[in-house]
Amino acid sequence: MSTITTPDGVDIYYKDWGPKTAQPIVFHHGWPLSSDDWDAQMLFFVAQGFRVIAHDRRGHGRSSQVSDGHDMDHYAADAAAVANHLDLRNAVHIGHSTGGGEVARYVAQHGEPQGRVAKAILVSAVPPLMVKTDANPGGTPIEVFDGFRKALADNRAQFFLDVAAGPFYGFNRDGAKVSQGVIDNWWRQGMIGSAKAHYEGIKAFSETDQTDDLKAITVPTLVMHGDDDQIVPIDDASRLSVKLLKNGTLKVYPGFPHGMLTTHADVLNADLLAFIKG
Repeated sequence: MSTITTPDGVDIYYKDWGPKTAQPIVFHHGWPLSSDDWDAQMLFFVAQGFRVIAHDRRGHGRSSQVSDGHDMDHYAADAAAVANHLDLRNAVHIGHSTGGGEVARYVAQHGEPQGRVAKAILVSAVPPLMVKTDANPGGTPIEVFDGFRKALADNRAQFFLDVAAGPFYGFNRDGAKVSQGVIDNWWRQGMIGSAKAHYEGIKAFSETDQTDDLKAITVPTLVMHGDDDQIVPIDDASRLSVKLLKNGTLKVYPGFPHGMLTTHADVLNADLLAFIKG
């Protein structure tokens, strides 16, 4: 397997496909998944002649199941370790859900200062802040995330099955075309990872205020979100994020779910390609 070791001793698994001289596209996965969640995009973009890279976040997939560092700062630093190891330049960074938070922090604190990033794309992403606070009254109450933690600790396998079979892909909506394979693949990815990383990752994706990260990003940034996202509501995330970005564009997908990169890959891939080439 291809791995790199971070400065704090964590082995991070990554995939690196396509010509090494081509423009790199780096994919950052959501909670509690792995780089495998980007299969539909990586196969599409490598066929378009790009170099495609994706890594498993620490504690997720095939990366080390370490005890510590399950927070946005470490997530971004690990992504930087991969980008630095491969010496990626003129790269496009695409993040889904929690991976969108990882992209925002990476680009703001590592990628842009190092001159490595050309563009960024946030898909169904968690920034600027998910949890409800006095300063963020439209956010999701902390009790919801406490419920996630309890469900994970009580029966992680059943919790992950329920998420995948229900709100993540909108399979709980009337008329939805349900794919058992997609459900099983989500569950497989989740269960490979560390329960501790997933438990602590809930705090990372829900309570990290990324307002300053978004304000610091200057590269062209596409923000994509489905308006039937039951996991990360669009009004609490992307509609706010695009107002904080210096060079952001919001594209809304009517009726699309949180996992729209899988359920509507043909639509999303075409729009991603148009932005990257534009």
